[in-house]
Amino acid sequence: MPVLHNRVSNEELKQRMLAETEPRTTVSFYQYFNIPNPQQFRDELWLAFEPLKVFGRIYVAHEGINGQVSVPQGNYEAFRSALYAADPALDGIRMNIAVDDDGKSFWVLKIKARHKIVADGIEDPGFDMSKKGKYLKAKEYNALSTDPETIIVDMRNHYEYEVGHFKNAIEVPSDTFREQLPMAVDMLKDKKDRNIIMYCTGGIRCEKASAYMLHHGFKNVFHVEGGIIEYTRRAKQEGLPVQFIGKNFVFDERLGERITDDVIAECHTCGKPCDTHTNCKNDGCHLLFIQCEECAEKLQGCCSETCMEEKDLPAGEQRARRAGRENGIKIFNKSKDHPLRKHREQWRAERQG
Repeated sequence: MPVLHNRVSNEELKQRMLAETEPRTTVSFYQYFNIPNPQQFRDELWLAFEPLKVFGRIYVAHEGINGQVSVPQGNYEAFRSALYAADPALDGIRMNIAVDDDGKSFWVLKIKARHKIVADGIEDPGFDMSKKGKYLKAKEYNALSTDPETIIVDMRNHYEYEVGHFKNAIEVPSDTFREQLPMAVDMLKDKKDRNIIMYCTGGIRCEKASAYMLHHGFKNVFHVEGGIIEYTRRAKQEGLPVQFIGKNFVFDERLGERITDDVIAECHTCGKPCDTHTNCKNDGCHLLFIQCEECAEKLQGCCSETCMEEKDLPAGEQRARRAGRENGIKIFNKSKDHPLRKHREQWRAERQG
């Protein structure tokens, strides 16, 4: 039986990827369909993709598949054919090609069998993923979104919304999808007859969200086919006005695709216009935040002077400082007074009360 996982260090694999001369294509895909044996399906995918030098993350569950990968351009057609052939439900599925791609997004292949491909917190046995909203292509989105009665809902996390979103889109103020679903229902409970458009990065979250909204009695629910990635590609291809502004956050080494030149976020350190995400260089923090070049230089890539000081301490003293410290959610939560945290905790208290 061959080894069906990587056995080389991440650092060595990264250096190998950086030394490659053949360009790579970064692509994302997903499909909701029944997989009786996710572990077996996972192993079969590994055997098909590993020889093609596919890098990236693929999650497999009973409810379907979700993947973000990079593939050498010369192997792309073979990869796509292998994916399409893996199951009849995958034959011809949409492939979302990255908009702003340097081909350096991944350097190792990780395929994991999970409970769900999207952590949603849904336990209702009556929920039916097949009863989902209507797809909107780019031209259809542009037409429906101009109606002042249409509600546009961003089903991504706060840190994604902050750097870029569709014009007039509302944010569901949470940092996990499982919390956003019931929050969206609560926020729009008196608007069940309005046209509601839901969107996300590549379509997987907003497709499930559209089914969840229909399950809770909403009448006219739509979702953007292929999410922001496919919308942007199709809008540019067809010469349509692009209604998304700023950056599209992505979950790989790039941390963002530039869609328009608009910079709508601010450096979390000094407040100047900036939409560059980074992780704090302090190993005891690794907070994901936005930081301009000047502040990055001043704080040595850290989110605060405290982290800059701790980063350079001896390893033993660093561990001693971290002992017993609450890590929490490592996204924009240095301060317990952050308005997003206050809103989330208030919402939790109201539901529990």
